[in-house]
Amino acid sequence: MERNNLYPIFLKVKQLNILIIGGGFVAEEKLTFLLKSSPDARVTMVAPMFREGTIALAKKGDVTLVKSKYKKRFLRRRHIVIATTDRPEVNERIYKHCRNRSILVNVADNPPLCDFYMGGIVTKGNVKVAISTNGKSPTTAKRLRQFFEEVIPENVDDLVKNLNEYRKTLKGDFEEKVETLNEVTKKLIEKRKTK
Repeated sequence: MERNNLYPIFLKVKQLNILIIGGGFVAEEKLTFLLKSSPDARVTMVAPMFREGTIALAKKGDVTLVKSKYKKRFLRRRHIVIATTDRPEVNERIYKHCRNRSILVNVADNPPLCDFYMGGIVTKGNVKVAISTNGKSPTTAKRLRQFFEEVIPENVDDLVKNLNEYRKTLKGDFEEKVETLNEVTKKLIEKRKTK
């Protein structure tokens, strides 16, 4: 049976330099989801032209728009690159340039040329759930995101904050604290017994 072997991580993108190459609909979509999840992300976009929606988004965040065709020099000091051009040969060149520089790269709609995928994300305060379909079905990730947005209660952040305050009052070593918190939170996932 095939399984998803991707390793999920949560990046502090405010501390990283992100480059999106392309100015069309896909680039705007990637920027939209990135800023929705991480409004403080630092992003540079490079393209000969930008959609009006992209220009408006850029004004709301820490986004620099550079009107230019892709050049290798744009990769300097980048941590993450997202390639969204409508020219497969340019996207492949970007991928190779990034791999040679150990820069994480995502070539839109081309899973073999991706070090990572941008999955579905649900955020409720401090709680964030990321969903991956291993690049197989973005539509399924979208539907699962919508499902989790509905079922995760809005006040889940209150629980997180209260448990954090409680954790600060606990005595003992790390292992003892984890054991205590596990016991306190166990009831959250226990199935309700029917009469």
